Amino acid sequence: MSFIQSIVLSIIEGLAEFLPISSTGHMILASSIMNIPEGTFVKTFEISIQIGAIMAIVLLYTKRYLKEFSIYLKLGIAFIPTGIIGFFAYPYIKAYLFNPIIVTVSLILGGIILILIDKKVSRNEGKTIALESISYKNAFFIGLFQSVSMIPGVSRAAATIIGGIFNGLDKKHAIEFSYLLAVPTMFVASGYDLYKTSIEFSGHEIFLLCFGLVIAFITALLAVKVFVRFVQNYGFKYFGYYRIIIGITYLIFIK
Repeated sequence: MSFIQSIVLSIIEGLAEFLPISSTGHMILASSIMNIPEGTFVKTFEISIQIGAIMAIVLLYTKRYLKEFSIYLKLGIAFIPTGIIGFFAYPYIKAYLFNPIIVTVSLILGGIILILIDKKVSRNEGKTIALESISYKNAFFIGLFQSVSMIPGVSRAAATIIGGIFNGLDKKHAIEFSYLLAVPTMFVASGYDLYKTSIEFSGHEIFLLCFGLVIAFITALLAVKVFVRFVQNYGFKYFGYYRIIIGITYLIFIK
């Protein structure tokens, strides 16, 4: 992997991780376009820069985490479906579904759903007024939605936001719950992947890892701040259009 390639992937991770457009899907497509060969270092790099993106959420939402203890319990319950399904199914998902065709189909279908969900939100702008009012049952069902995002191209953010809206949250609170749930989910997933990976890299590769982590952190910080304001003003439909355009463009012109 070249220095420029590492920057491109880090920016994609930071920008896309917390937007409903699938960072994993975008990195798979970007790696395919740039002809980045699969290997231990590339795999570790992609995992490491996710940690950089996670830290942006930890920094921005520290006060929210510390506000009330019950939020930890609800996040724990929301994580259960993904944890169980991921433990048993993720190796098979990664072996058979991590390819550009699955990603593009998921992007297109997810884009259509986002456009439809935007209409639902405009008709019914939520039933809850605070994240603390989410029931444990609703938290669990949001977690079920999140588990679908193990399919590359679906987007963890999109799945949990849609899950939040179907469980009575308005746009802002659905996004916030998605962000908070990202922290335990991504830390566990990234830690598990790193645990299984043999790490013996050169000084140059370690530099790329550290640099990529910082780039992902900075871009995620910017993306999260802009995303909430954008959705409040314009909704989710433009992300749906974007997903459809990216998916069709890849299928027609690149694949």
